[in-house]
Amino acid sequence: MPELPEVETVKRGLRRLIIDRKIIAAVSDNPKSFPNAARDVSQFLINATVTDVRRRAKVLMIDLSTKYTLVIHLKMTGQLVFVDHGARFGAGHPNDSLVNNLPDKSTRVTFDLGNKSHLYFNDQRKFGWVRLIPTAEVPNIDFMKRVGPEPLEADFTAEQFTERFTRRSRTTIKAAILDQSVIAGVGNIYADESLWGAKIHPSRLVGSITDAEFKLLYTEVRKVMNLSIEKGGSTNRNYVNAEGKKGSYMDFARVFRREGLPCPRCGTEIIKIRAAGRGTHICPACQLIGK
Repeated sequence: MPELPEVETVKRGLRRLIIDRKIIAAVSDNPKSFPNAARDVSQFLINATVTDVRRRAKVLMIDLSTKYTLVIHLKMTGQLVFVDHGARFGAGHPNDSLVNNLPDKSTRVTFDLGNKSHLYFNDQRKFGWVRLIPTAEVPNIDFMKRVGPEPLEADFTAEQFTERFTRRSRTTIKAAILDQSVIAGVGNIYADESLWGAKIHPSRLVGSITDAEFKLLYTEVRKVMNLSIEKGGSTNRNYVNAEGKKGSYMDFARVFRREGLPCPRCGTEIIKIRAAGRGTHICPACQLIGK
């Protein structure tokens, strides 16, 4: 599943490409992938113009001139591929559908944007979906009501970050930071990188972490996620950026998937452990569990 920087990269790419485009037609082969009433599609999607492309946590939203929104979750193997007169811009699971003639056997939804341009939603495993929802109702989706604040928002402070964890005092910090109801969009890669940067062992209880450590963790979360967006996302095997190129953040990773290599801070060998039920990468010298 993508993490926030990967989805943000997709959002930025599509925002450059499809705003002001009119959706002439939409065809789907799978009701699970496109669970929308034909009447709603006819009335609120067809001939609507794209007015914006947004992101909330790991979910994409394409706003329409009809005051409806296409809410899109790529899940594990989803792709969005825009094709315009032979030019191609792909984002998502890096299988051959990014370069194949489309639609192909993985195409679940095809949006005709006129003038021989199309946006394809491909999904091999059929876990992803595209839902057409009144824009005003998007904040009332269960996921949207549960998800925590965006860690990269300019007005999200270190104090607010710390406050989000106060009710998780008996939870490990790795589990808490992965909890989307605490903060939005931080997944395994960026949790490991941020905890290493803050010198916090992932199995420490939230209640043992000081305000000073939380302030440093807040800074590290924002730093590694902004760096990943700058580099086009991670090269974790399931995601490429909006131009169909692999992101380069993993070239700069300090700890994630570097087990057996020296810690770039102290030289101790990076190890892989289990924390919060996930494979977790740490420096055993920099991140002391008893600290």
